[in-house]
Amino acid sequence: MRIFVSFALLASFVVVSGSRLSADPGEQTSTLADQRRVNVTIYNSDLALIHDRRHISLRKGENHIAWRDVSANLDGTSSLVQSLTSPGTVSLLEQNFNFDLLKPSALLEKAVGQTVIVARDYPGPGQKPREEAKLLSTTEGLILQYADRIETSLGPDQHIVYSSLPPNLRDRPTLVLNLESTRESAEDIDLSYLTSGLGWHAEYVGQVSPNEDKLDLGGLITLTNRSGTTYTNAHLQLVAGNVNVPPPPMAMRDTYSVTAEQVQQENYFEYHLYTLARTTTIADNQTKQVGFLTAHAVPIRKTLELRGGADYYRSQEPDLGAKLPVATYISFLNKNGELGVPLPAGLVRLYKNDSRGTSLFLGADRIDHTPKNETVRLHVGDSFDVTARKKQTNFHIVNAKGPWIYDSAYEIVLGNAKDQAVDVLVVEPIPGEWQMLKESRPHQQSSSTTASWLVHVPADSRTKLTYSVRVRY
Repeated sequence: MRIFVSFALLASFVVVSGSRLSADPGEQTSTLADQRRVNVTIYNSDLALIHDRRHISLRKGENHIAWRDVSANLDGTSSLVQSLTSPGTVSLLEQNFNFDLLKPSALLEKAVGQTVIVARDYPGPGQKPREEAKLLSTTEGLILQYADRIETSLGPDQHIVYSSLPPNLRDRPTLVLNLESTRESAEDIDLSYLTSGLGWHAEYVGQVSPNEDKLDLGGLITLTNRSGTTYTNAHLQLVAGNVNVPPPPMAMRDTYSVTAEQVQQENYFEYHLYTLARTTTIADNQTKQVGFLTAHAVPIRKTLELRGGADYYRSQEPDLGAKLPVATYISFLNKNGELGVPLPAGLVRLYKNDSRGTSLFLGADRIDHTPKNETVRLHVGDSFDVTARKKQTNFHIVNAKGPWIYDSAYEIVLGNAKDQAVDVLVVEPIPGEWQMLKESRPHQQSSSTTASWLVHVPADSRTKLTYSVRVRY
């Protein structure tokens, strides 16, 4: 049997006689045709656990199994092999992960230093149809040493012919297992391993009601597979939580959407586990979406907030900004009704219908992993009609010898161009030990370093908030 590989100046292709690409004639190849089940468990941190179960005939003694179609990002140090048919009868002696894939450039690199045949498709007068040459280098082009000359390129009608494949060069990622079996039998072998290249995250879409008091929320799980192989009819599980993964020793193309799937959730160690009710195929270089949450008429609260900074309480900065944006937040409690379930971290996009019934985008924000009974708080954007002007009206150093003591005063003017009144929450982080000396309306001390005021601003008018504070460092 001879194997020919053709490499042209403008194009490259491989012609292989036979389907078996193993260096060892005693090697047994296992393909996806042997697969009985595949379990895929994907974590949040570009990590997945694969259980690949295949039915393989073993002879008594040593067996060399070329386990094809594994992940190209497989962590070989994490793999585990066991017989499910007869536990304890099969043991692993050695394994080799061959991820150097069959391609024209790899063939050339493997042939450096060896003699190859250079074939000419249309030999002219005095030209040989085939010549032997030693391949000296492939760096920045070819360097070929013939019997009487050295050339640095191939002609447009020339190609290189190889008589065999180099050892360990495979057409797809392959894990070569050296297994010891105590008997001759057909076994269900489970190969498990960790891999990168598989990831998932949650995405949410919310439709805000016309009165802005309720929300219809849908959740989608987005899967991305860049691991180098396809997982056909996989039993899929997703783990939400921050799993500690030490550093390993070593473009989306297609999109496929699945909606209204049944996803079961359960507590798992210190994480949450989501199991897809039916199998699904996760193709290589594919993004897939699976629906996992639908909640209707979730009560929400919209707030307008002006948040300050801690830096200007210890320095003189008279003008702190005109037409400052007032942030808009939507919040809801992950509790009761169709909620009250662990929400994986992800992006939440909000929409609302206009007067004609057309849905328009309001804004988006990311949430962290959120347990049940916790509040989800989303920064949607900034108010167009509600703005603020802030200035420092006084600054005085009371003591400069330590501890440092500063007295400062501020004026905040909130403007409302709407035709209805609004309430604005003013939040000021005040550093060090502080004491409110004077204020135009009472504050709430929401934490040891935070003072807040809920300011009512009538329609088409302005409201002023003034206060002075003493800060000790």
